[in-house]
Amino acid sequence: MARTKHLISIDDLDDDDLHHVVDRAARFAAGPVEHGRPLADQVVGLYFRRTSTRTRTSFWSGSLRLGAGVVNFGPNDLQTNTGETTEDTGRVLSSMLDVLVARTCGTTEELRGWASWGGMSVVNAMSELEHPTQALTDLATIKAHFGTLSGIRVAYLGEGNNSATALALAAARVPGMEVDFRTPPGYAVDPGVMARAHAVARRTGATLSESHDMSTPPSGVDVLYTTRWQTTGTAKPDPRWRDVFAPFQVGAALWDTNPDAVFMHDLPAHRGEEVTAEVLDGPASIAFRQAANKMWTAMAVVEWCRA
Repeated sequence: MARTKHLISIDDLDDDDLHHVVDRAARFAAGPVEHGRPLADQVVGLYFRRTSTRTRTSFWSGSLRLGAGVVNFGPNDLQTNTGETTEDTGRVLSSMLDVLVARTCGTTEELRGWASWGGMSVVNAMSELEHPTQALTDLATIKAHFGTLSGIRVAYLGEGNNSATALALAAARVPGMEVDFRTPPGYAVDPGVMARAHAVARRTGATLSESHDMSTPPSGVDVLYTTRWQTTGTAKPDPRWRDVFAPFQVGAALWDTNPDAVFMHDLPAHRGEEVTAEVLDGPASIAFRQAANKMWTAMAVVEWCRA
């Protein structure tokens, strides 16, 4: 029997696993791919404590396409709300489910608790620190668009949130990929994560950098990427935070120094905040193709978990 595999962090994937999932998702996105029903007679549980449009729908639709049944749990449906431990809940669910896709916006340790009993794969659909399936979608979208990941230059503008964390960890695995993180002062990517990502990048030949000003804008990149300024379920203590973030807005002027760049956004977007409507809805934007690719990535992830 194959070992039970989890995707709680990008770190749960070795290099071959990561490239397999990204390549599989990119192939799904490129056109009809025969995938059969490898999850026939299996059940995927979806547990979302926080709102979700793309991630929940992608795993629900993708699991059905792979032949699985789907059970959906809302934020108030499990006995964890009445004091049952995560470990006990995981022990019970693992006897009934084959995969649990969970958005907790809590710690990854909590997700490890779900996974502590064998047999059920656990997929992190977004925790407080990391959004691994988003980063895999990002890489799959870039691969599908450019045909390669090596040599691609990305400028990420905005908060060093869970999407940025996952992107740093994933991009570090790609030889020749460059990611320039431009994060507002006080809103950097978690330093511990960046240290881990830099260590991996030194091994693979990827390049990661981070700075906190836009006095010299990114130049000559292939992808301009942003995320909304108010991450799901979080609030910023600084009442003037919008002033700090304003220079990091993605507007048309950035194409003066990046004329061939495409625009990506993990959505949902707030036009007029992190990105202008002109850019999000313009010809350079592949943000909605990126959103559609979440389903293909979800299929690749669940397929990998149960292979």
